[in-house]
Amino acid sequence: MSKGEIYTIIGRTLAGKTTLLKTIAGLISPDSGGLAFDGHDFGSIPVWKREIAMVYQQFINYPHLTVYQNVAFPLKQRGIQKTEIHRRVKAALSQVGLGGFGDRKIQALSGGQQQRVALARSLVKEAKIVLLDEPLVNLDYKLREQLREEFRGIFDTKASEDSILIYSSTDPVEAMQLGGQILVMDEGRILQQASAKEIYENPISAKVSQITNDPAMNLFDGRIEDGCIVLSPEIKFNLPSHFNGLPQGDFTFGLRAAAISLDDNGFPFSVELSEISGSETFLHVRHEGLKIVGLLNLVQNFPVGGKVSIRFDTKHLYAFARDGRLKSSPYGGLQ
Repeated sequence: MSKGEIYTIIGRTLAGKTTLLKTIAGLISPDSGGLAFDGHDFGSIPVWKREIAMVYQQFINYPHLTVYQNVAFPLKQRGIQKTEIHRRVKAALSQVGLGGFGDRKIQALSGGQQQRVALARSLVKEAKIVLLDEPLVNLDYKLREQLREEFRGIFDTKASEDSILIYSSTDPVEAMQLGGQILVMDEGRILQQASAKEIYENPISAKVSQITNDPAMNLFDGRIEDGCIVLSPEIKFNLPSHFNGLPQGDFTFGLRAAAISLDDNGFPFSVELSEISGSETFLHVRHEGLKIVGLLNLVQNFPVGGKVSIRFDTKHLYAFARDGRLKSSPYGGLQ
């Protein structure tokens, strides 16, 4: 890991993200293996000597202290001089957009502002490693969206140049917006580490494709046969050009929800559920054993059990081996 970089660990609930962060922080001992940082055995360093700051899902502030006092607290505990404390606190509050809030009481702040105080308290330590464990998960949707947009700017400032920032999340949108390096985690294992762009374009496996998309990428079993993709006796279409190098046989195909659309000349499906989200509609449909979710750029209620005609945008189609390995992607990825 490199200083000045953001590393986002994305995984479903119970994937092991919090356990990994707590292990780095020294709150949990690893069952096997070890930790190394900056060429040193990190595991042998006592917790109180590790230059680490951590922000939890449930932000923790001291209600009887002002914003300034909350942020200054860890520095006072370390016996740092008042002038240096003032410099660091002022810089940290400015960094998280709370300049001028120093004299306010914690109870007077919104949930988003309180989480910024917790973040400022972690940054003020000027720690070598800053760990953020799903820091936005307990905030309402609009506030999460706002802070998500601001976090990239916060982390890009000079105050973060000498730190490694490790951010855990279950939200693919959050991970992609933060950029940097993404580590996809499942059942305690890192499945893939790459840039946000590479993860999006070339997920190394079907499981990675589902973890890193919201809604999860549609996956359906089928065959390549005589220049066609066959999903069922009724659903077959021409092989897209980026699949030309693939042999005939069984595959699992993947398609993002945004590549599913309504088309009068499409394939017949039955509606199972429609969900309006802002200016879009998530449409859940089925054809016999084939279930897919489409993300439609419209607002419309579809009656359950109603019939719709669905088109697959095959230029965005992925092919995975039946064991889950990526075989071909629209962006040229091939395993």
